[in-house]
Amino acid sequence: MKITPTQIPDVFVLEPQIYEDDRGFLFESFNSQHFAKLFGTGISFVQDNQSSSRQGVVRGLHYQIAPKAQGKLVRVVQGEIFDVAVDMRKNSPSFGQWVGDVLSAANRKQIWIPEGFAHGFQVLSATADVLYKITNYWSPDCERSIRWDDPVLNVNWPAAITAVSERDRTARSFADADYF
Repeated sequence: MKITPTQIPDVFVLEPQIYEDDRGFLFESFNSQHFAKLFGTGISFVQDNQSSSRQGVVRGLHYQIAPKAQGKLVRVVQGEIFDVAVDMRKNSPSFGQWVGDVLSAANRKQIWIPEGFAHGFQVLSATADVLYKITNYWSPDCERSIRWDDPVLNVNWPAAITAVSERDRTARSFADADYF
């Protein structure tokens, strides 16, 4: 597996080794031992989520605060998205900065977003199905959102935005958010 650091420490893009032949392809999308060697033995996934969205939809920017903070391993199984992680860690040198990358079924990239980050994405293809491995269970009491269009963050969404949920439209600004 190829591991590429992003401009923000602790957020990484993972690219699996693909085995292709005339029958199709095979790749290992997750290996607990390999992941533990790369990112530490204290990380374990407790839940897998899947979302499906249509072109232009923005989901996010979502996160959970302690004690139910979540790390996410995100990949696309159908379509293409622009995936974003925002550093919400007050004492981090990259606090308030974001990184983004295109994840798709074709490029098979994944992104590891540890606790302390907000996460969101925009669908670039006609539709996209996204899988998330998550390190903590969903908690409505710890769930938080910041605006996808916050002017302080200035996320550069690459396409016209066609839909945002009511929850995301009414989310807090970055300046009013709960931080880590």
